[in-house]
Amino acid sequence: MTATDAVLGAPVERREGREKVTGTARYAAEFDAPGRAQAWPVPATVARGRVTGVDTAPALALPGVLAVLTHENAPRLGEPDDPTLAVLQGPHVPHRGWFVGVVVGETLEAARAGAAAVRITYEAEPHDVSLTASHPGAYVPESANGGFPAVTEHGDPDAAFASAARRVDVEYSVPPLHNHPMEPHTSTAQWDGDRLSVHCSSQGTTAVQKELARLFGLPEDRITVRAEHVGGGFGSKGTPRPEVVLAVLAARETGRRVTVALPRRYLPAVVGHRAPTLHRLRLGADAGGRLTSLVHEVTTHTSRVKEFVEQAAVPARVMYGTPALRTLHRVAALDVPTPSWMRAPGECPGMYALESAMDELAAELGVDPVELRIRNEPETEPDSGKPFSSRHLVECLREGARRFGWEDRDPCPRSRSAGPLLVGSGVASATYPVLVSPCVASARALPDGGFLVRVNATDIGTGARTVLAQVAADALGAPLERVRIEVADSGIGFAPMAGGSSGTASWGSAVHEACARLAGRLAEHSGPLPDEGITAEADTSGEADAESPYARHAFGAHFAEVTVDTVSGEVRVTRLLGVFAAGRILNARTARSQFIGGMTMGLGMALTEDSTVDPVFGDFVERDLASYHVPAHADVADLEAHWVDEEDDHLNPMGSKGIGEIGIVGSAAAVGNAVHHATGIRFRELPLTPDRVLTALLAHEHPPGMLGV
Repeated sequence: MTATDAVLGAPVERREGREKVTGTARYAAEFDAPGRAQAWPVPATVARGRVTGVDTAPALALPGVLAVLTHENAPRLGEPDDPTLAVLQGPHVPHRGWFVGVVVGETLEAARAGAAAVRITYEAEPHDVSLTASHPGAYVPESANGGFPAVTEHGDPDAAFASAARRVDVEYSVPPLHNHPMEPHTSTAQWDGDRLSVHCSSQGTTAVQKELARLFGLPEDRITVRAEHVGGGFGSKGTPRPEVVLAVLAARETGRRVTVALPRRYLPAVVGHRAPTLHRLRLGADAGGRLTSLVHEVTTHTSRVKEFVEQAAVPARVMYGTPALRTLHRVAALDVPTPSWMRAPGECPGMYALESAMDELAAELGVDPVELRIRNEPETEPDSGKPFSSRHLVECLREGARRFGWEDRDPCPRSRSAGPLLVGSGVASATYPVLVSPCVASARALPDGGFLVRVNATDIGTGARTVLAQVAADALGAPLERVRIEVADSGIGFAPMAGGSSGTASWGSAVHEACARLAGRLAEHSGPLPDEGITAEADTSGEADAESPYARHAFGAHFAEVTVDTVSGEVRVTRLLGVFAAGRILNARTARSQFIGGMTMGLGMALTEDSTVDPVFGDFVERDLASYHVPAHADVADLEAHWVDEEDDHLNPMGSKGIGEIGIVGSAAAVGNAVHHATGIRFRELPLTPDRVLTALLAHEHPPGMLGV
C-alpha cells in the first residue's frame, strides 16, 4: 500500500505473518546457544503447609542433572512487588502447585527426570478452597482490581426495589476459568558478568525488567528483556510469572543460558486464573420498563499470598440509567492459587450476570429484550455523572437486530424446533473502558528514504507491529512500506503491557507524537539527510495518564442463535453476531480478528470452559486441554463481527478505542439468553454442558411427583 490517505483503517496484512507460518518467528524457548541448559520446576503436593525435608541426592545422581535449587540453597531475593514471585525463599507452602524447587539439566528430559526424583516431605495444615456466598471469611476489600471502589451507592436502592412495579432477584455463578495461551509461559535467561539478558513470553517487557531489578538488586539498565514473539496471553502474561525468576536463578547458579518452559498442567496453579464469581442481581422497574433500582453484589475468592479482587460489579456502574444503584464486592482469602487478569476481567463475568438478569426482567415485563436496553439508556455515566465521550450502544443494538433478523423472532420460549432440536435466540450488550498509559517512542528518518520507528510494544498475536506501522505512516505522510518497526525490547524505553485493550492507544499515541514531530523537523530541513538520519522522540507521560472530563468506553451488542438437543442436552451455537462501537478502526482485518477471537472465547465460557477446585486435594482438576475444552473449529459455525462508524475526539490522536476484550464481554450472556429462549429454562450457572442441560430438560418434562406417570 502506497497511498497514505487511507492507510488507517485499511485491512493491511500482518507484517510478521510469513515468519509465523514458515516457522522462522522465534519464541522465548527457541533462543538456543551452545551449552544451553533446561530447567524443570518441582511443585508442592500439599494444599497448605510447610516443607520439612528436602532430599536432592537422587536427582543429582541422575545423568545430565546439573543442579537442584530449593529454599535451602537458593539465593535470597529482594522483596518483590508481587509476592507470587518470592519462589524458593522459604519452607511455607501457601497452596498446591506452589514451586518448592527447580532442577537444571543438560536436556529437558534430564531436568524433568531430576524434578521427579527430588524427595520433599511436608507438614500439611488444614486448608479451605471452597467459595460460598456466605463464607464466614468473606470481607469487603478497600478496592477491587484496577483501583475501583469496592462499594458504590446512589439513592436508596433497597426502598426503590421494594416499591418497584416489576422486580427480579436472581443469582448467577461463574466458575474459575483459565487463560491457556497456545504458548505456555516460558523464559530463557543468561548472565554476562553483572548483566542479565532475558527472552520472555510476556505481555510487557518493562514490567519484567523492573521486577527482576528489584529481585536481583540490579540497576534496570543492566537488564534487557525481549519478547519478540508471544503466543497469546489473555492477561496471564500481563505481569512477570515465577518461571522467569526460576530461569534467572538457574542461570546464575550454573553460569549457563537456561530455559524454563512450564508444562501446561502447571499453569493453573502459578500464572493466574479468572476467579469464580457469585452474583446476586436485584432489578426493579416501573410498568414501562424503566429501571428504578439496580443492585449488583459479587462474592469472589483470592489467595492468601496476594489480594486480587475481580471487579465484576463495576460494569453495572456504566450500563443503565437508574435513580438508585448499589454495587458491592466481597472476597474470601482461601488456600488457592492467586487469581489474576483474564480477558476483560470484571466486565466479562459481571456483564454475563447483568445481561442475563436484564433478559429475565424483559420476560417479567413482557418487553422485547432489545427494546428494554434501549429504554434504559443513561444520559450520563451513572456512577460518575460524567458525559460520555461517545456512546453508540443503541446503534449497535439496532444494527445488530437488523443484521440478525431479530424482528422475525417469536418471543415465546420453546416456539421453534427442528426434530429433537429446540431453537432459540438471545441478545446481550457489552462494554469495556477506554484505558491508556504513558509510553515513549522514537522515529528516525534515514538517508535511504525509509523510517525506523521504535516503541517497546509487545505483539501477543494482535497485529501490533502492523497497526503501529500504519499509525506511523499516517503521521509521517509516508508510504507504509517505507516504515520499519522495532518492538518488544526493554532497551527501547518504558512502555505499558499489552493488556486492558490499551496497547494500541498507549503505544500509538507515543508513535504518532514522535512521527508528527519528525515530520515537522523534516519540513524544516533542506538538503540530504546526515548519515545518522534525523530523530524525534516522544514521551506521553502527563498527557496519556491525565484525568479526562469524559466517561470513555467502547460498547457493543451480541446476538446468538442456538440449538439444544433434547436427546443429548448438547447446545450448539449456530449463529453469533457482534456489532461494536469502538472509535476509529485502525485496521479492518486485524480488528475483525480480535472481535471474532473474543466472541469465540465467550462462546467457550458459555458452553465448555469450566474448572473445579478439588476440596480434598486443593488443586484445579482440569489442568490440560483435554479436560479444559476451549472452542475448536467444530464448535464455531456462523460467526460475524461488524462495527458502526464512531468519531470521538476525546480519546487519542488516532481516535481509537481498545478492541481486544469487548468481543468476549456480552458473548456468553447472549448464548445463555438464547438457550433460555430455546428451552424455557433459565440456567444461572455456567457452563451449559450437556449433563447440566439434559438434567434440567428431563426435570422440565417430568416435574417431581410426575416421574413414572
